[in-house]
Amino acid sequence: MRDARREAAVRLGGAVSVRVLEPSPPTVAAPPFFADDPLDGGEVLPIQRAGARTWLDVCRERGDGDLYRWCEERWLVPGTLDFLPRRFAPTRDSLHVVAEHLLAPCRFRANGKIGLRFTFRGFGTPFFGDGRQVRVEDGTLVDGDHRHQLSTLRRAGEALGIEPGAPQDAYTPSTPCDLDASLAVDLESARALGAWYGFCARLLEQLRADAGPEDAPGRVQLWPEHFDMAVDLGADGHRANFGGSPGDDDHPEPYLYVGPWDARQGRFWNEPFGASLGYQQILEGVDPTAFLRQGRDLVAG
Repeated sequence: MRDARREAAVRLGGAVSVRVLEPSPPTVAAPPFFADDPLDGGEVLPIQRAGARTWLDVCRERGDGDLYRWCEERWLVPGTLDFLPRRFAPTRDSLHVVAEHLLAPCRFRANGKIGLRFTFRGFGTPFFGDGRQVRVEDGTLVDGDHRHQLSTLRRAGEALGIEPGAPQDAYTPSTPCDLDASLAVDLESARALGAWYGFCARLLEQLRADAGPEDAPGRVQLWPEHFDMAVDLGADGHRANFGGSPGDDDHPEPYLYVGPWDARQGRFWNEPFGASLGYQQILEGVDPTAFLRQGRDLVAG
């Protein structure tokens, strides 16, 4: 069993209470989320919060370049995005199939939940059942200590011990459940997708941490049917979804978005569903945090 929080604590000698973006054991069997809150408590965090230090603070205090690079891989410190590999889109689409028809069903069978999370170089479930976690790392399917190269849904399902397919009545899948279709997964593209989810997780967890109790923030989760990472927050009548999509039929590249629950008008709102900030704009230097906060303030106003 991989314990990301414990691994991080060991990096600091176990002297302080640390928090990471990835799911950590033990299994949480209590409603409403049936999953750990990655940033509940802690003295060292990947985001800014009063009364705590950030991982970036610790790296600077120690002057430890190796620790900084270790943190970068896990998005515990601010990182940068690279240009997307040529095979990003087909890899994204294949891994969407994996999320909808393999990972979410594994979790759903245990507790009726479908939400996924950012995990090391990819995405996966929170811990469920007797301490099980199923995830994708660098395009490889990981079930506990076992790793399986993705080829088809049928073979992956056999490795996981399930019949692939979206849970009935849980969501309408966006991808076909073709058991013998080839899953086209490119290593560099899978790693770029994992980086996008890590990037989004940091941004959205900061937004959630900034929210007050009146905003009733939800949890940051990766939804298998849309394959986007999102959190909802805001007061009644002024609530919105804030998230990051890896791309879709209308957007060939990843993008951040703000989706108000009530229709809005104005220059900021450049999409039928609200507002978006594209991957290329982020590469060109547009501040993604400022975008999300502007959307939050406009929704609240």
